[in-house]
Amino acid sequence: MCTLVGKNAPAFTAKAVINGGEIVKNFSLEQFIGKKYVVFFFYPADFTFVCPTELLAFQEKLAEFESRNVAVVGCSTDGEHSHWKWLQTELKDGGIKGVKYPIVADSAKTISENFGVLAGEYTYNEEGESEYEGSPMAYRGLFLIDKEGIVRHMLVNDFPLGRNIDEAIRMVDALQFYEENGEVCPAGWHKGDIGMKETHESVAEYLSKK
Repeated sequence: MCTLVGKNAPAFTAKAVINGGEIVKNFSLEQFIGKKYVVFFFYPADFTFVCPTELLAFQEKLAEFESRNVAVVGCSTDGEHSHWKWLQTELKDGGIKGVKYPIVADSAKTISENFGVLAGEYTYNEEGESEYEGSPMAYRGLFLIDKEGIVRHMLVNDFPLGRNIDEAIRMVDALQFYEENGEVCPAGWHKGDIGMKETHESVAEYLSKK
């Protein structure tokens, strides 16, 4: 998998479910360019075990993302009707009812493939017929995209490994701090901490200020 950091996020137009139950046909991340940052994340499948914990955790923190001018968008290789059904299902029955941010349907698997998170690939057998090898689902990929449409951070986990949503917020804070102050964010940096100047400031000088 090649890194997308520093590059334009792959463009796409796809069906999606927005506002917890409205299906739209032409959803695109391009609507946010020049307006919002985007946290675009992939998950393996609807109606599974680990995935709802992540989607619900993003919803719980949605106000924090929005206060930072960040749009949260999910995506899996399930279809829009599967997304819709999952969004209408109560939590006690394994659903994610109450999630309001957009969830993109990547039924053709092209979005996952273009973002480099598809767990498998199409190959050809001896008869020249196309077939799929691997799991036709997306790994747990997460991409922080700036207002210019450039990927500034990416993280990809294997299926069993759930993500830390607070870390995604920390990365948003770090990017915005750098953009506003021109100072870089060292290891363990959190909002409210000082940064390091992009000069010849030594580690010792930085540590003496903490």
